Amino acid sequence: MASAALMKFGHIRRIQDTRFPYEVAVILPGEYFVSQEPKVVYTVLGSCISVCLRDPLVNVGGMNHFMLAAPSNTQGHDNWAESGRYGSFAMEMLINEILSRGGQKNRLEAKVFGGGKIYDGTMDIGAKNAAWALDYLEQEGLPLMKANVGDVCPRKVYFFTDSGKVLMQKLDRVVAQTVAKEEEQYKAKLQQAPVQSEVTLF
Repeated sequence: MASAALMKFGHIRRIQDTRFPYEVAVILPGEYFVSQEPKVVYTVLGSCISVCLRDPLVNVGGMNHFMLAAPSNTQGHDNWAESGRYGSFAMEMLINEILSRGGQKNRLEAKVFGGGKIYDGTMDIGAKNAAWALDYLEQEGLPLMKANVGDVCPRKVYFFTDSGKVLMQKLDRVVAQTVAKEEEQYKAKLQQAPVQSEVTLF
């Protein structure tokens, strides 16, 4: 299982952080990570959403990071079946990977983060992403344990796969401009491919 996990998530960057007892897996927009071994999954969110899912019985957990709920030209249906940038497929990938490692859907617990309004203008992409994620969980019967969405600030999120604990830090509004630029860069990159406040404990 360990070797299979390395192959499955070999592209995910791993770092060591002395603040945490476990290896940290860093995910970018369009990516996800699941582990049955204790890990910390880390990402930075602007208007994007991360859903943390965990089966508390077998301690399998993971987190995704998606940019949009679904393609705008398909009436809510995701035709990009290999693109984790969209929530529809990002959730499918995350759930299926947890189930493949011994989890059961009826035991999954969810936490949702992100969806900040970091772009100027009247369109609130983050709010739409958050609403989609919360509706998805309700439709799928996945209990929502915690949510921290909306506002106008980016977030750092650290998810502990073994315990389900999440450490979240809201970043200064000024940082939102940098995060917005990074999201646009990631979005452009994905489209070319075929496919500071105190830390809060959740």
